Amino acid sequence: MLEVTELKVELDAESGIVKAIDGMNLTLQRGETFALVGESGCGKSMTALALMRLLPENGHIVAGEIRVDTQDVLALPETEMRSIRGGRIGMIFQEPSTSLNPVMRIGDQMREAIETHTELRGEAARAKAIDWLRKVGIPEPERRIDDYPFRMSGGQKQRVMIAMTLAAEPDYIVADEPTTALDVTIQAQVLDLLKQLQAEHGLGLLLITHDLAVVSGMAHRVALMYAGQIIEVASAKEFFSAPKHPYAKALLKALPDAARRSEMLAAIPGTVPPLTQTFTGCRFAPRCEQAQSQCQNNVPELWVQGTTGRAVRCWLHAPQALPAKAVDSVPNIQNIKATPERSSQALLQVQNLSVRFPIKKGLLHRTVGHFNAVDGVSFDVPAGRTLALVGESGCGKTTSGKAIVQLLRGQANIGGQALLGGRNLFDMTGAELLAARRQIQIIFQDPFASLNPRMRVAEVLEEGMAALLPDVDASGRRQRIEQLADQVGLRLDALDRYPHEFSGGQRQRIAIARALAVNPKLIVCDEPTSALDVSVQAQILNLLRDLQSELGVSYLFITHNIGVVEYIAHDVAVMRAGKVVEQGTSEQVLGSPREDYTRKLIASVPRLVTYA
Repeated sequence: MLEVTELKVELDAESGIVKAIDGMNLTLQRGETFALVGESGCGKSMTALALMRLLPENGHIVAGEIRVDTQDVLALPETEMRSIRGGRIGMIFQEPSTSLNPVMRIGDQMREAIETHTELRGEAARAKAIDWLRKVGIPEPERRIDDYPFRMSGGQKQRVMIAMTLAAEPDYIVADEPTTALDVTIQAQVLDLLKQLQAEHGLGLLLITHDLAVVSGMAHRVALMYAGQIIEVASAKEFFSAPKHPYAKALLKALPDAARRSEMLAAIPGTVPPLTQTFTGCRFAPRCEQAQSQCQNNVPELWVQGTTGRAVRCWLHAPQALPAKAVDSVPNIQNIKATPERSSQALLQVQNLSVRFPIKKGLLHRTVGHFNAVDGVSFDVPAGRTLALVGESGCGKTTSGKAIVQLLRGQANIGGQALLGGRNLFDMTGAELLAARRQIQIIFQDPFASLNPRMRVAEVLEEGMAALLPDVDASGRRQRIEQLADQVGLRLDALDRYPHEFSGGQRQRIAIARALAVNPKLIVCDEPTSALDVSVQAQILNLLRDLQSELGVSYLFITHNIGVVEYIAHDVAVMRAGKVVEQGTSEQVLGSPREDYTRKLIASVPRLVTYA
């Protein structure tokens, strides 16, 4: 087995010593899938790097043991560690684009791994690489083996990473968010492939992810991490049918789906605490509805319960437990009824939208053709309602949104109409276009990339108002900024801080406030929750629904997350290869899809396994 005992990892940071992993214990058997789940910053990926001894320069393993069978990994010199890394423990990284060498052919990278960890050389190693590319579903492997990574899609690159890892014949695989960046259809293929290969080769799989639906369909056992510690360990059946830690219960209640459309999601207040401090009580206590004085003042242990190996780090489940009524209660965090939906006439009418990008070649960059990214798309966004635009990567969702918001002028040839209040956005110029920009705003997928790192939050929020609402004076803008901060759940002291000082969820709140600053009627939301944890995603979805109920704002919600669509969308349009192939109400499209592609898309979505 792969065994970790009392592992402690520290990072040197400007703010002090960060205790990234604080006393971890876990075991992984051959043939078993063990899932490590939790929010960003809890220590999941740091665990993976520690197992491989690939910590960043400022990271140190200060205590504990890591054993592969009977071999102590931490006692090995680096020269011997190379045979463990890849040979005994393989790793599938989160982002294949950055973990594959861009200047080496796929075959050369695979041969390097095979020749390092097996006895095969030359043509025999190449033949094995081709065989593994075939096993993972790469078409024409004899030809594609000589391709560079940039010639492959995201899903294909991830398959190459899996083939390279398995070709070295490891006993254990650490998969760090292996499907996060993939479409649901590709994700389903990759997960099925991992299950199949694990069964055939008896591999031990440590699956690191924040996608609980994936875990429920893949894992035999689950460990939930929080603030550098494991706080619950259970079989998948026990964890998903009867979670014990309040944090586990809240996470499962925060998942969006159609059944929760009539109510707000259980968003966990607060954030993961900084790991530079010395804790005197339960680390989850400041965010826990069930916290009592003992939780605040005494550090809980990971208590084992029964003979199944189930364990919980919570005073409610200690041998000398708190009152039984507290144990039986279920967190009901911010779980309130939503305001009834409203409907009206179409606010935005998109008719036969087309977007063609020029293809340039040669030293003079002459246009030799055009690429049709969007081809004849039509849909309506009613006032006060949400239209979800769904589909796989590359289908034209984001391009459609950017074209409507006038962010592609000068970059592409745009045809068709986008009627806002009866006027075509594509015909507007000057003062008329400026007035239209007040009515339609956009929230980008990555708030960190879309917020100016050199501007304080107050300056970020004020910039749009100064440009689009020149009649509002400085004191009026400041009053509006403070109102926006309150609306999106930011403290007033946040206005004087910079974007890098916030978590991902807080930065997305700032991006939402910026979009709301000029009182728009329509907001284009481009994958606003795709990079967020489950609990933070719940906070953002609740906020968007609150704002829609309060302000009557409409959303064009671009996403590939069907669970989010089921929860937030009134209407759905499905895109494929630049065209809308099906549209209607959420109940019609998701409940009774007519197109094979829509059915395939919905069938590929991972769902929580229901245990009896």
